[in-house]
Amino acid sequence: MLPATKSHRFSLADVVPSSLLAISHEANPLSLPPVEKAIVLLVDGLGASALTARAGHARTLAPMLTAASTIGARFPSTTASALASLTTGETPGIHGLVGYRVLDAVNDRIVNQLSGWDDRLDPATWQRVPTLFEKARDAGIPSFAIGAERYRSSGFTRAVLRGAEYRSGGTMSERFDEARRVLDEIDRGLIYLYVPELDQAGHSAGWQSPLWTTALEELDRSVRSFVPMLGRGEGMLLTADHGVLDVSEHSQVLFDSEPRLIDGIRFIGGEPRALQLYFEPDATSDHRATVLASWREIEGSRSWIVSRAEAIESGWFGPTVDFEVIPRIGDIIVAARKSIAYYDSRVVTNTGRSMVGQHGSWSSEELAIPLLRFGAFAAAQGVRA
Repeated sequence: MLPATKSHRFSLADVVPSSLLAISHEANPLSLPPVEKAIVLLVDGLGASALTARAGHARTLAPMLTAASTIGARFPSTTASALASLTTGETPGIHGLVGYRVLDAVNDRIVNQLSGWDDRLDPATWQRVPTLFEKARDAGIPSFAIGAERYRSSGFTRAVLRGAEYRSGGTMSERFDEARRVLDEIDRGLIYLYVPELDQAGHSAGWQSPLWTTALEELDRSVRSFVPMLGRGEGMLLTADHGVLDVSEHSQVLFDSEPRLIDGIRFIGGEPRALQLYFEPDATSDHRATVLASWREIEGSRSWIVSRAEAIESGWFGPTVDFEVIPRIGDIIVAARKSIAYYDSRVVTNTGRSMVGQHGSWSSEELAIPLLRFGAFAAAQGVRA
């Protein structure tokens, strides 16, 4: 039984389109009221389940989380794919960022979609559709992206944030301060505000760690201080790109120890909870079927294992996958069902094995994310801001 591809009524791809329509005073999927200025606060790695479990450390945010204020991320539940969906309103099969590490077939290599951009991979064409910031600009609505200075000129920023004016802040509080300054500068517009601290803490120590809890407390304080400063006609949505679950070291699966699982595999992409495996170009259909069957025999009890064709047919990357995007998707996809992570022990510099917090697959911990409404967006629905 494959996972349901639509777990919630709304998804991450509904957030920015609805915000822009609210600024234009038009009806929108999220039923947001008309505003002049909207903020989309993206908290990297804040899953609904983790927020619920740490409710005592988030006195502002946790009480607002209900079934109605929970939406779905999409597969793969990873930052590169999710943020591209957020800022384009499209699914991975359309925008083309189909995983964390994917095949660049033209250059016969695996490329990291967050940090692996170079002169052979053009952000303006690899991410294949206009961003919503570009559409906003064309409609006369200014937009701004606020993040760390180190992200300003990255290839990923140029792929998913193009069209927005970039502003920076070193700390979480500095970024919130910058958001308030931008609100004061403009009469109308959209602001994207990025908070990476929870994801960073989750990867290094896990969401159950004091480090992650401290980051959550800082976020909660920042929101509690910021919201009273929202004026009339200013609304804010808080959401996330994915959730996280903790994977212990003894739950790491070294899949290369079974020769049948890597026979004829040229590249290994994706990430530890959502492997994407690419065959050698000359692999026969019989050989491909044999390796797929081996994966299902050995790992099928704890992972969903599908071929590329099955993933596309089942809508894993959205209802449509453009022809140009198809080669980027793995020939075999291994999506973890249990709390495990897959690693290749042949990679001697695999620093990822020190990560505790993981994401990428289909679990509710990874896919269920908050959508919390503040300011004008909250007041119109009688929600206490």
